[in-house]
Amino acid sequence: MRRNFKYFRIIFRRVSLRGAKKEYLENKDRALILAQQRLEFFNRSYGFKFNRVSIKNQKTRWGSCSKKGNLNFNYRIALLSQPLADYIIVHELCHLGQLNHSRQFWDLVAQTIPDYSKMRRELKNYHKIN
Repeated sequence: MRRNFKYFRIIFRRVSLRGAKKEYLENKDRALILAQQRLEFFNRSYGFKFNRVSIKNQKTRWGSCSKKGNLNFNYRIALLSQPLADYIIVHELCHLGQLNHSRQFWDLVAQTIPDYSKMRRELKNYHKIN
């Protein structure tokens, strides 16, 4: 019985990984276009310089910003509502000005997403990233 459980767990994991990879490949380009267009729109207000924009299949993050100015987004932003996707994009964009979560950082976010607290709560209640 135990061996059967282990076997099916391995099979299920393989199928899940294939499904996730397929979903990633189907949405990667759309997520990149969305991120680039919204970054261009929001950065008119901020004027930050950034380098590369990448779309990744991250398991635990919606986005990230490196010290080198590279912005990374989870492909699942393409599956979110526009306000939630915008919040994630602005959040990472504002890290170019403040690479932390200080009061100054949140003030930057609030310049374009005044209800950012609501967006944060909504994202936390959103189903876990698989």
